[in-house]
Amino acid sequence: MLKQIRLSSIVPLGFGATFLIMLGIGIVSKITMERLGKATELVAHTYEVKAELKQLEKLLVDAETGQRGFIYTGLANFLEPYNQSRTLITQNLGNLSKQITDPSQQKKLNTIEELVRQKMDELTTTIILKRAGKEKELRALVVSGKGKIIMDKIRANLDLMIKQENALQLQRMQAAKEAEFFAQTVSIGGTLMAILIGSFIVVFITRQVVQPINQVASAIATSSNEIATTVAQQERTAAQQATAVNQTTTTMDELNISSQRSAEQAEAVAAGARQILNLVDARYEDNSGLHQISLKQKISTLAEHILNLSKQTHQIGRISTLVSQLANQTYMLALNAAVEAVRAGEHGKGFGVVASEIRKLADQSKQSAEQINIIVFEIQSATNSIINASDEGKITLEEIVEVINDVVVSTQQISLNAKQQATAIEQVVEAMNNLNQGAAEAASGISQTKESTQSLNEAAINLKTIV
Repeated sequence: MLKQIRLSSIVPLGFGATFLIMLGIGIVSKITMERLGKATELVAHTYEVKAELKQLEKLLVDAETGQRGFIYTGLANFLEPYNQSRTLITQNLGNLSKQITDPSQQKKLNTIEELVRQKMDELTTTIILKRAGKEKELRALVVSGKGKIIMDKIRANLDLMIKQENALQLQRMQAAKEAEFFAQTVSIGGTLMAILIGSFIVVFITRQVVQPINQVASAIATSSNEIATTVAQQERTAAQQATAVNQTTTTMDELNISSQRSAEQAEAVAAGARQILNLVDARYEDNSGLHQISLKQKISTLAEHILNLSKQTHQIGRISTLVSQLANQTYMLALNAAVEAVRAGEHGKGFGVVASEIRKLADQSKQSAEQINIIVFEIQSATNSIINASDEGKITLEEIVEVINDVVVSTQQISLNAKQQATAIEQVVEAMNNLNQGAAEAASGISQTKESTQSLNEAAINLKTIV
C-alpha cells in the first residue's frame, strides 16, 4: 500500500504530519501554560487576600491604639493613627470586596464589614465623649467591654477567612504543581514524541523516496552508460558506412565515366560502320562508268575504314573490361555496405536497401560488360576476316556488305546497352550522393545523441550524488 503512494504525496504527507504534530504540541503546551499561569495567579491572589485581611486587623489595632492614647492623654495628636486607619480601612474593605469571589468568603466579609463599622462607631463614640468631658459615660462604655467583644468577633471572622484562604491556597498550590507537572510532561513527552515521529517520517521518506530515487538514478546511470556504449558503436558504424558510401560513390562515378565513354565509343563504331556501309552501297552506281575508282581501290578504302573500326572496337573492349572490373569492385563495396547496414540495425535499413540495389546494378553492369565483350570479339573477328580477305583479294562486295550489316547491328546493340547502362549508373550515382548526404547527417545526429547521452549520464551521476 505504501509503495503505491506517489512521490508528490509522500513529501506533503511527511511534512504535513510533522507540522500537525508540532502544532498539536504547541496547542497543548499553550493550554498547559495557561493553566499553570492561572494556578499561579490564584496562589498569588490568595496571598494578596491574606495580606489584606491581616492589614485590616492591623488598621483596626492602629485605630484602637490612637483612640486609647487620646482617651488617656486628651492630646489630639494621638488620634493620628485613628484618622489614617479610618481612610485606609475603607480602601482595604473595597479591595477585599473586589478580590474575594468565593461565596462563603464573601459572606464572612460582609459580616466583618458590619463588625468593622460597629467597631469604628464605638471608637468614634469614645472620642466624642472624651472631647465632651463626659468621663463617666466614657468610663462606663469602656468598662462595658463592647469594643473588646466587637474586636474579638472581628478577629475570629478574620481567622476563619484566613484559614479558608489557606485551604484555598493549598488547593491552588496543588493545582499549580499539577499544572507545572503536566506542562513538564507535555514539554518533555511532546519533544520525545516529536523526535520519534520525526525519526519515523525520516525513515519512511528515506525508504519511500530517497531509496527509489537512488535506484532510479542508478538505473539511469547504468542505462545511459549502455546507451553511450551503443551510441559509440553506432557512431563507429555510421563512420564506416559513410566511408563505404564515399568509396562506393567514387567507384560509381568512375563506372559512370567509363560507361559514358563506352557509349561514346559505341556511337563512334556505329557511325564508322554506317560510313562503311554507305561506301559499299556506292558499288551499285559504278556500272554507269561515272566513277573512275576501281573495285580494288574501293575494297582497299573499305579495308582502311574497317581497320579503324577494329581499333575502335578494341577500345570498346578495353573500356568494357574496365567497366567489368569496376562492377566487381562496386559489388564488393556494396556487399560490405550491406553488412555494415545489418550491424546498424534500424538506422541502416535504408542504406541496406540501396546497397542491395547497387549490388544488383553492379551484377547487371558486369553482365552487360561481358555481353559487350562478346559482341566486340565477334566484331573484331569479322573485321579481321574482312581485312585479311581484302589483303588477299579474295572477298567480294556482297560479302563485305553482309559482314558490315552484322557489324552495324552489333554496334547498335552495343550502343543501346551502353546507353542503358550509363543511364542506370547515373541514377545510382544520384542515389549514392543522396545516401552519402544522409549518412553524413546520420553520423552528425549520432554525435549529437552521444553528447546528449553524456549529459544524461552526468545528470544521473549528479542526482545520485545529491541523493
